[in-house]
Amino acid sequence: MAGNSRQYTYATTVPKEEPGDDPDDVLFNSLYGVRTIELNRPRKLNSLNGSMARKILPRLKEWEKSQMANVIMITGAGEKAFCAGGDVAELAKNNATKEGQLKSTNYFALEYQLDHTISTYSKPYIAVMDGITMGGGVGLSVHAPFRIATERTTFAMPETTIGFFPDVGGSFFLSRLDGEVGTYLALTSERLQGVQAMYAGIATHYLDSSVLQPLTTRLSELNFRDHADLQERLSLIDATISEFSTNLPSPDSYGEKLKNGNISGELREAIDRCFKFNSIDKILEALRTEADGQGRIADWAKATAKTIAMRSPTSLKVTLKQLRLGKHWKIGETFIREHEMAARFMQHPDFTEGVSARLINKPPTEPKWQPATLEEVKESDIDTFFALPEGVEPVQLIQPSQNARDDYRDYPHATYALPREEHIAAIIREHGRGGKQAVTQEVLARWNNKLGVQEKMKDVFQRKCQLNGREVQWKEQQKASL
Repeated sequence: MAGNSRQYTYATTVPKEEPGDDPDDVLFNSLYGVRTIELNRPRKLNSLNGSMARKILPRLKEWEKSQMANVIMITGAGEKAFCAGGDVAELAKNNATKEGQLKSTNYFALEYQLDHTISTYSKPYIAVMDGITMGGGVGLSVHAPFRIATERTTFAMPETTIGFFPDVGGSFFLSRLDGEVGTYLALTSERLQGVQAMYAGIATHYLDSSVLQPLTTRLSELNFRDHADLQERLSLIDATISEFSTNLPSPDSYGEKLKNGNISGELREAIDRCFKFNSIDKILEALRTEADGQGRIADWAKATAKTIAMRSPTSLKVTLKQLRLGKHWKIGETFIREHEMAARFMQHPDFTEGVSARLINKPPTEPKWQPATLEEVKESDIDTFFALPEGVEPVQLIQPSQNARDDYRDYPHATYALPREEHIAAIIREHGRGGKQAVTQEVLARWNNKLGVQEKMKDVFQRKCQLNGREVQWKEQQKASL
């Protein structure tokens, strides 16, 4: 059942504001051709709610049709957060009744309509991930062609901590990160700081927060040719953002803030070894094997196994299956399936328990998960999360414009981020005979000499490649030829 593709229809109308919505929780402004969206709940760390989504969605569709709107930028008010996630505390309070569970499920339908619209948007969209960017805030940013991290960025998908799953398109973007980085981030809720979000593939650019306002002004001054297609417009914007990215911190510059350092080198190799399995039990067994050693990786493995043991067992198993299946989903189908999963979690005790324990109780308490152990969570229980519950209507997505598609299986604008390992592997197979320098030059040429490419190439050469004389060979390719 979980492997069947999902057919869906589009909504005939776009959600609109409702009586009682806060008039000031989102602010919209114009600066020549730039249209800005400012999430304006700084005391709540700009957490997303239905009122905000009902304002943003129709405005995005309106701007999509306007010849005056050239660039869309979304930011968060204050210096602490872009958006710390959805307002899950309010949802947990709803879930005491079946009517409340349905109301919560309808919120996720609205949120996914918004995320899907961003993922298929036909105009340049820039997300400024300045400050805390988690959960629902990731949905507002990660599907954009441009995602700007700053020194204040803190990225995480912390859903397994509260008895939920990494939604807002997490099935799609996490499963497409290099190696098992996405699996690791999803199961552990590990945080990335600043430039680490760029090296991990979450952000496309890294800027100091002090240049964000000058960047907005510079973008408003851009002149696009009247008949320039989206690709030409995006390329000009990419070059403009790069003008402000003149100094990229090293991958390990936040090592003290992130207890495990940057996700590269020996840590990255350990992540790929431990998180490649399709069962949580095997992942934990691999971590225990690593923990038997000595040094930094053994310490990491012990801490990681302890972290996973604190998460909801149901969430862990659903999340792992979600990521394995999500590798094959199209972007539109992703949000249909995640709505099914969200509906199931609204009926499951772990979500309300997790949110109450972690976010509502003062001081926070340790959640009591049901079931309490991985052994008690049966495969048949997990399968139910991949089908729509009885009495819940499928979400209807908003139809993309004529120039956009929602049937892609990989992001159409991947070249604005650092190259993924699969891109580097393809170039090595084509140009590896010329040696490291030839490969690096080819990657730099294809990625417009993007800052961070050389640092990533150094790590990839060390972990994934070997030299046969002068020739660079991809290790997996070498193994396959034996």
